[in-house]
Amino acid sequence: MNDITVTAHLDTDTTTRVVAFPNHDFVNVRIGGGSVDIVLMAVLGTADVLRAIATAATQAACELDALNAPVEVSA
Repeated sequence: MNDITVTAHLDTDTTTRVVAFPNHDFVNVRIGGGSVDIVLMAVLGTADVLRAIATAATQAACELDALNAPVEVSA
């Protein structure tokens, strides 16, 4: 990965889109929908990196779910 740090806040209306470019052997994953989009460009041989990102995103979603879970109080 090239060196760059990007910070973005996800909102409930954030969109994602995958576009394949088979003639050029890459896909991109676009995240955004507002004035700025983040685009991940993945070439052949990097599918495992995308899977790792998807796994991390799923884990993050589970953490958010846990933060929002009601707290049980027992007497």
